[in-house]
Amino acid sequence: MSEAILNELDIDQFRSAFSKYTIQAFKKLPNLDKPRILDIGCGSGVPTMELAKLSDGEIIGIDIDQDSLDRLKKKIEKAGLTNRVKAINCNLLDIQFPDNSFDIIWAEGTLTTLGVEKSLRTWKRLLKSRGFMVIHDETKHFFKHRDKVNRWGYDFIEHFSLPENAWWEEYYKPLEIKLQELLKKYANDKAALKALEIHQNEVDIVKASPKSFQSVFCIMQKLEKEIEDELFQII
Repeated sequence: MSEAILNELDIDQFRSAFSKYTIQAFKKLPNLDKPRILDIGCGSGVPTMELAKLSDGEIIGIDIDQDSLDRLKKKIEKAGLTNRVKAINCNLLDIQFPDNSFDIIWAEGTLTTLGVEKSLRTWKRLLKSRGFMVIHDETKHFFKHRDKVNRWGYDFIEHFSLPENAWWEEYYKPLEIKLQELLKKYANDKAALKALEIHQNEVDIVKASPKSFQSVFCIMQKLEKEIEDELFQII
């Protein structure tokens, strides 16, 4: 999709409807002074920028989509936050930060890259002792693993579910209205139609069964090494 049409579609305006849930999840964490936060799979940074507003710390957003990262960088510069918010191109399968680097790991919709277990086990080393892991994922995808997070090195602290139809009512339905407008506007532009139809196909999938896409925020805390060792011996 050309940059002009991408800007016209402005996916971020629809994704911003979910910022209230990002805020709700962040407020469930204890107050941390200047926390270092890693936003895994940040995309164009809607949650990243919200985290910057919510905290006085350093936020690093990582993703492999350079176009999305470029949009995030523009937001960072516009907000005057280049001193504490970074956007880095990084393969989520090979995150090259040192152990114990972050107070909080934030991951909205990225567990499918590695799978739930591998994600939590792999990312754990990046957290400081008693650091927090906050994930936002499809309920059906994550919750079947909830009873295993303790053996993976975390305390399961809290969770809250989004409304059943949130993804449809708050994101995809408004997006479809905008897409229909653009599909008419660019009816004679094959390249534009092809790009817009990719998004319409995604809308159609959710529209067919909106409740199947209910999602949940889960907050976990990394176990101290001694506790994890004791737990491993018991298991």
